[in-house]
Amino acid sequence: MNEAYRIGDVLPPLEISVTRTLIVAGAIASRDYQDVHHDAELAREKGSPDIFMNILTTNGLVGRYITDHFGPTAVLRKVAIRLGAPNYPGDALRLTGHIVALENVPARNVPLGNPALEGGNHALPEGRIPIEERVLIEVAIVGDNRTGRHVTGKVTVAITGEVGGV
Repeated sequence: MNEAYRIGDVLPPLEISVTRTLIVAGAIASRDYQDVHHDAELAREKGSPDIFMNILTTNGLVGRYITDHFGPTAVLRKVAIRLGAPNYPGDALRLTGHIVALENVPARNVPLGNPALEGGNHALPEGRIPIEERVLIEVAIVGDNRTGRHVTGKVTVAITGEVGGV
């Protein structure tokens, strides 16, 4: 199933304009009301040259980078990031990544009663839930802006069904 991907494959870069609106909207959407994410004057009083992006917005942009590349069957399984240089209004965040690990997970049937799978209407007549074959892909990501490295980390994505870069 993973013949479309190989360890070492490089994802195309994604460049995102970091606007004041993106920073504020991301903070509000993630319910982060810290003044350094929406009030330039208070951010300067605290030693920052301007407002800056919060980690949850960065996390969402990293997730978008991965799912945009791998397509509609991609499901994020793990996002582990570390922030570095802040993203300020006017920056361009350039995300890059490459595949560092692949794992094929064969299709199987899981017994009913598995709490992680309850709530769906996917039961087979014999009381089991089908789990599709999938591939787990781990991608190392880096995001840079004009002041340096904004984010580093690894993302694990599961892909079911047909695979192939989008």
